[in-house]
Amino acid sequence: MLSRYLPIFIVLSILAEILGTVGGFGSSVFFVPIANFFLDFQSVLGITALFHLSSNVSKIALFRKGIDKKLIFQLGLPAVIFVSVGAFFSKYFNAEILTLILAIFLILLSLLFLIFKKLKLNASPKNAVIGGALSGFSAGILGTGGAIRGITLAAFKMKKDVFIATSAIIDLGVDFSRTIIYYFNGYIHSHDLYLIPILIVVSIFGTWIGKKILNRVSQKQFNHIVLLLILVIGITSLFSVFYPVSIN
Repeated sequence: MLSRYLPIFIVLSILAEILGTVGGFGSSVFFVPIANFFLDFQSVLGITALFHLSSNVSKIALFRKGIDKKLIFQLGLPAVIFVSVGAFFSKYFNAEILTLILAIFLILLSLLFLIFKKLKLNASPKNAVIGGALSGFSAGILGTGGAIRGITLAAFKMKKDVFIATSAIIDLGVDFSRTIIYYFNGYIHSHDLYLIPILIVVSIFGTWIGKKILNRVSQKQFNHIVLLLILVIGITSLFSVFYPVSIN
């Protein structure tokens, strides 16, 4: 039972929120693999969507001065459309195979940009739309798509505040859409709802700490951190497929 390990779960959730804030692409990329240790996969999808709603509201409140309205439309609209598609089909796909594909993709892509530092993804409307669609579909079907959105947003070389606020607003729309579909899919269970007020506090506290850390990080360091965290996410996801661990 999760209640037995609740203190550990809370500490790990705070860490996920801090890293998600520092990386700029949200906590779900870390929270999903953490929650998988404690809950079944469908419960993880439901609770992640609810947690992320409060997480993104916290980020918007703390980083509200930095918002790119043009990118919100170009990247956010396809993300919201495709998260609904991914959420609807989530019950028909093998989660392990999809996680494996995503893990390999993130590892290769992050290594490519880390090794070839001058390599750039063109900051074009076309790439924004493609990145939004892929991140939205991934968020709907796997519970997390922030790393793909992070790779896309990194191409636009945004300032830290703009990166985080823009990503959070897009994520808010994504989470609202998938929460509705997850509810009708039966992923949101009444016995898990006691976690919501706990995770709201976690999201506010973790975002606040993450912002404090970002104030001490340069723009160049921030860009490097984003790619390193995406690499870590990919490796962790890959490890979880071949060596699944559960304490639920």
